[in-house]
Amino acid sequence: MSQRILSEFDIVFAGGGATACVVAGRLAAYDPSLRILILEAGQHTLNKPIHVQPYQYPLNQAPTSTTVTFHKGNPSPRLNGRAPIVPSGRCVGGASCVNFMAYTRAPASDFDDWGVDGWESENLIPLMKKLETYGMQPNRPTHGYDGPIKVSSGGCKLGIADEFIQVGTTYHKRQYADDTDDLETCNTYSPWRKYIDGTTGRRSDAAHHYVYNQAHNLNLQVWDGKRVKRIIFEDKRAVGVEFASDPVSCPDADQSSSIVRASKLVVISAGVFGSPTILERSGIGAEAILKRCGIEQLVNLPGVGENYQDHNLVFVPYLAADEAVTMDALWRGDSILQESLAEWNSSGKSLIAQNGLDAKIKWRPDDEELKAMDPAFQPRWKEFFQDRPDKAVAIFSRHVQPLSRPLVLPPRKYMCTGYYTLYPVSVGSVHIHVTEDGKEEMDFTTGFLDDPSDIVPLDFGYKKTRELLRRMASYRGEVAAGHPDFPEGSAAACREASGPVDLNAPDIVYTTEDDEAIDRFHRDIMQTTWHSLGTCAMKPEADQGVVDARLNVYGVSNLKVADMSISPLNVGTNTYSTALLIGERAAMIIAEELGINCI
Repeated sequence: MSQRILSEFDIVFAGGGATACVVAGRLAAYDPSLRILILEAGQHTLNKPIHVQPYQYPLNQAPTSTTVTFHKGNPSPRLNGRAPIVPSGRCVGGASCVNFMAYTRAPASDFDDWGVDGWESENLIPLMKKLETYGMQPNRPTHGYDGPIKVSSGGCKLGIADEFIQVGTTYHKRQYADDTDDLETCNTYSPWRKYIDGTTGRRSDAAHHYVYNQAHNLNLQVWDGKRVKRIIFEDKRAVGVEFASDPVSCPDADQSSSIVRASKLVVISAGVFGSPTILERSGIGAEAILKRCGIEQLVNLPGVGENYQDHNLVFVPYLAADEAVTMDALWRGDSILQESLAEWNSSGKSLIAQNGLDAKIKWRPDDEELKAMDPAFQPRWKEFFQDRPDKAVAIFSRHVQPLSRPLVLPPRKYMCTGYYTLYPVSVGSVHIHVTEDGKEEMDFTTGFLDDPSDIVPLDFGYKKTRELLRRMASYRGEVAAGHPDFPEGSAAACREASGPVDLNAPDIVYTTEDDEAIDRFHRDIMQTTWHSLGTCAMKPEADQGVVDARLNVYGVSNLKVADMSISPLNVGTNTYSTALLIGERAAMIIAEELGINCI
């Protein structure tokens, strides 16, 4: 196919997700004369309601959505033969424009655990503060108050959150804290803050707050609908990027390839799925994989595409009282939608500025809970968690919508629990694969639940969160179709209820058959938490690393990777906060190397 060589830029970004927007936006602000290009396969997100109106976030996960890419994993016996689907952002701003807007931050020790020079928590905390405007309690030492990304409580308070916290601090006997995202507090119930601007009621994403706000700078360009194929090298020095029109974003466009040159640097920022596959198409990766795909090897780097990690998530639906404030009517398009939109347009308030996630606990089991959990978890507890009190095993939360597997539900009020593990042991991989007819596909193994310890906190999480919801004033029973299929006559059988049980009521007693039903249930429906990371790990090359501490790809020059794929270990957080942080650190590294003042 023909290749057109287009104009030259100083820095070219292969991918336009959250981290790319941070790096490019910061560099453009530091030195407006830099000619910077972002190539993004997806489309622009500027002021589009599906991206800026918080309540619309579930629409990005619809089966017909083009704002995310649905990656199909290989079938796994640990998932009862199921082939899991893992979406990733496919638009300018990436996941920051489609995620749940849940504000969490990892414990500081997570970054110290990386053991990478310059990435210790003491060096990163100033950048965490730099990137945010924290709209709650003032003068907190680890929070920032003048950054581009806004953090708030959203535009409408949900009373169900207070019920969840009240039951958690009484029945569950945990403490309350206003802020569990101070980089150390754990195992307390708290409000769940959001990446929503408290003044405008809009989503606070990287595209709008790092790139689109610099529309006056013509040297910062974003070309959407452009799928990066590979990096162009001259003597192992990256000098450009080959790309074509994306067939999803631009189905009628010319599919011939073009090349854009980069005089100073190429930055791959295509995410956990895109970055390793771009490297492999460019001849950087494991010899066996490249040979199988007919790609000439430039650098033998077997860590490319390995170390895939995620968090393990389950949603379970419940019936809510008629008087409870939920978001069901909003998503059904009832009359309240127009009323809410009018209020949002005038004041930035109403349910439009909500994501339905208002309370959480970063949970660690106490001694009694540990005894109740399957013994398969004990070695993991002792080895990793026991002496690290800032590391949570899972997040338990309550949502005001039935975010479970697809269910056809009659119109009424619903809520659900969500619980997800933060440091699962299992790992997977992401590689390119070429079929016999020459078509490129992705060979994606999630690794979900491969390690026997990973399912144990989920099994316990189902039981504990069910007990929490049974005691909430808004509880009206379970949506049986979204729960385990318990044996007939089981005490755990799901049903509609007239109200909550007493706070001091005995817990449900589960039989061996009930436990087996819970195990099957989790293997059938456990899903991604959309927190993929690790496939271009920042580790020593001998330890299957792909980039060094300065984000340089081993074996070549003028090429860096900057996105969640560089994370060498899992992080105990919703990963948007980490993606932003990586962007800020990458911008500082690049500015230093170019001799640009970044203060």
